[in-house]
This record gives sequence, structure tokens and C-alpha cells, in this order.
Amino acid sequence: MSDVALEAERRLDAGTRPAPTGRLRRVVAQGALGLMLPLSVGIGWELAAANGLVAVNLLPPPSAILRVLGDLLASGDLVVHVGATLGRVLFGFACGALAATALGALTGYADTARRLLDPTLQALRSIPSIAWVPLFILWFGIFETSKVLLIAVGTFFPVYLALVAGIRGVDRKLIEVGRVLRFGHARMVGRILLPAVLPTWLIGLRGGLGLGWMFVVAAEFMGASEGLGYLLIDGQQTGRAAAILASILSFAVLGKLTDAILVATGRRFVAWQDSVDTVR
Repeated sequence: MSDVALEAERRLDAGTRPAPTGRLRRVVAQGALGLMLPLSVGIGWELAAANGLVAVNLLPPPSAILRVLGDLLASGDLVVHVGATLGRVLFGFACGALAATALGALTGYADTARRLLDPTLQALRSIPSIAWVPLFILWFGIFETSKVLLIAVGTFFPVYLALVAGIRGVDRKLIEVGRVLRFGHARMVGRILLPAVLPTWLIGLRGGLGLGWMFVVAAEFMGASEGLGYLLIDGQQTGRAAAILASILSFAVLGKLTDAILVATGRRFVAWQDSVDTVR
């Protein structure tokens, strides 16, 4: 390639990649735009409550919810409950994602393993999450093991399905390159297949993390003495709608934060992609 062509390509590449300052401004602008809808709903909700348009005992205004959160934070209870729930979600997510990655890589790569394992796993996927609760309590009691396992089950299937589908859709030419280089099975998976399906795998991880946050509610209904799920039950039993909504708001904020961290981390590993996000 000539020097002129190389210089043109360099300038084009520099023009399509935003500068660090421009990227920061874009992130701040997107975050501000994303907050417009919940802030607008919150203001409208507050005004409706102040004018008696909603029953505040059943649907407390945002100010009452924030007051409950402030009281919990001041007493230290919020930190305890958030820490308990966050620890369960992250541990269960890690266990489920690791198991799903191992089995997904195996069944996606090996036809025999797929025929042997995939039908059973697909059948287990159809079982409602709440159906596992009595069995896990019987096997492991109402302590942490049963809660973490329930979250791991919820995390497992989105990651597994995304990885298997991604591996089965890998370009055949990449497989042929690995065979030409005489890669063994382990190197074929580690050097060819997993990097090729990394974007799809990250999508599966996001889905698994989202289900992990859903499953932790069912997990904490199993006799938990701390956690955001416990706050939900306590608010229901004591008739405090503001406590229930404060717990729900905490779930939403924590779920969004952990998803954003996962997306930001994953973006570093797929920076080689020439995608829409690269040029925006």
C-alpha cells in the first residue's frame, strides 16, 4: 500500500474514532438524556400526590420513598441489605456464568456432547424458577447455599444459549484456519471459537445478570433476614408501601449500575469491532 493510501486510511480512522474528551461528553450527554424520563415521571408523580390525585398510602410520592432510603442509610441498614443482596447476586452470577461458559463451549463445539447434553438442558430451562425453591430448601436449607444456587440457575441459561448459538454460527473459514494450524480441541475453543463469539457471549452475560437480579428476589423470600428482598417482605407485612417502593428502586439502581459496569468492561474486549458504537 502506498504512503498516500496509508495516510488517507490513518486520517479516516482518526476521524471515525472520537477523542477522549468527545467520548466523555457523549457519555455525559447520553446519561443526562437517559435520566429525563424517570425524572419527568418522578416530578409528575410528586405533583399528582401533592394535589390528591393519587392515594399516598398506596402510592407514596418520590419524596416519601427518598425519605425512607435516607433513614435506612442513616441507620446503616441500607448498606447491610444492599451488601447482602449484591453479594448473593455476584456470587450466584459468577457460578452460573462459569458453568454456562464451560458447558456452552463443550456443547457448541462437540456434536456428540450437544446431542447428549443439550436436550436435557433445554428441558431444564423450561422449569419455572419458583419450582426449584422447595427442592433447594429441602436439600440445602434456607441458608446462603440455596439462595446462591437459585441465582446461579437463573444466570446459567441465557449465557449457555448465547454461547452455543454463537459457536454454531462462527464462520467456517475460521475453523479451517485452526485446522490448518493444527490446533487441538482446547486451543480451537480458546483461540478461535471463544474470541469469535465474545460479543454474543457478552450479550448472554447481560441477560444472565438481569435474571440474577430477578432470581435474588425469590431467593431472599426463602427465609432471609437481610437483603432487599427482606425489605420487600417487611414492607408488605407492616403495610409500608414506601419501604416496598424504596426496595424496588434500589433493585433498579443496582441492576442498572452492574449492567453498566459489565458493558463497560466488555467493551474493552471487543474494541476491535468496527461497529456503529465505534463511530458514534
